[in-house]
Amino acid sequence: MIKLFSMFSIWFSALCIPATEITQIKTEQAPDASAKIQVALLLDTSGSMDGLLEQAKSQLWKMVNELATSKKDGKAPSIEISLYEYGKSTLPSDQGFMKQLVPMTNDLDLVSEKLFELKTNGGDEYCGWTIEDATKNLKWSESNEDLKIIIIAGNEIFTQGKVDYKEACKKAITNGIVVNTIYCGDCEEGIRFLWKDAADRADGKYMCINQDDKVAHIETPYDAEIGQLNDELNKTYIAFGSVGKERQARQLAQDANASSFGSSNNAERAVSKSKKSTYNNATWDAVDAMEEDEEIVEKMKEEDLPEEMKGMDTKERKEFIAGKAKEREEIQKKIQESAKKRSKFIAEKRKESANKEENTLDAVMLKAVREQAENKAFKFEK
Repeated sequence: MIKLFSMFSIWFSALCIPATEITQIKTEQAPDASAKIQVALLLDTSGSMDGLLEQAKSQLWKMVNELATSKKDGKAPSIEISLYEYGKSTLPSDQGFMKQLVPMTNDLDLVSEKLFELKTNGGDEYCGWTIEDATKNLKWSESNEDLKIIIIAGNEIFTQGKVDYKEACKKAITNGIVVNTIYCGDCEEGIRFLWKDAADRADGKYMCINQDDKVAHIETPYDAEIGQLNDELNKTYIAFGSVGKERQARQLAQDANASSFGSSNNAERAVSKSKKSTYNNATWDAVDAMEEDEEIVEKMKEEDLPEEMKGMDTKERKEFIAGKAKEREEIQKKIQESAKKRSKFIAEKRKESANKEENTLDAVMLKAVREQAENKAFKFEK
């Protein structure tokens, strides 16, 4: 029996976020954002789905960048992602063999970290129970203008567990949450296993993929330059507070994870980091924090400051942070200029394989989410 999908498992093993850390996660929204795109990824980690995990890990930043090209009323939306795993035998049976790994957040470094920690193992897959938990226990937007999506991926029959998937899907769509299903295997088998029925009941889209397909990364002449700019960008971050150094270390670790899939994937992550709508670190970085609240500089304790800022008075602190902010803005602008050339290069390369339909996680998921976003009046760059 094909053991299933731990996706966009985008994002895991029994390693989970401590409750204390979950409570510390602050969902920041970019100052110019008036809308949200919220995506909950429910990933089956029950068995040999390593190929799918590799797809998810290697395409996380590509998916984020695609969503970041959208606008509503002329403004970039805030992008928030949550991650669940389900179907692993080491998870508590009385909790439906599933676990919320990341709450709804725009801390995408955290999402990436937990994605790269994901491992597969045998177990039972309770789809209905997992959908119900995500509907009830995530912090969903109350606005009907925002896009709220659950994406569940797997390859076992959808009826397992004590929670009726029909009722779970009904509760989701009643709360304005669309449920998309991705079956990892033969499309007709997925229909027989009721994955399409589940999507139909929550205004979602049924998709099927070959989890063992290798994702083709298109290398471009601009990847190395973007990678170098990313290194310079990292030097503009000013970690402060009790968690500052830890979060900055996480940032660098996720750079390394992205680079493990090559320079093209590293460039995708750098592009995400160049946009406020997808990369805001106000909880630990003084530049982002001061942009949101200039008075925070006065509130910073001496012991919470990095070494290079210790001994500075308030005026000197603000000048130092403002200098880093200006430097960052210039670097981000250069990244985005190179990213446009890079996108054009990739588009030309894809024309050469236009007759080949992509059947990987990122391809089917982005197609569905983009269509559903456009139905909510989000507009995407061509």
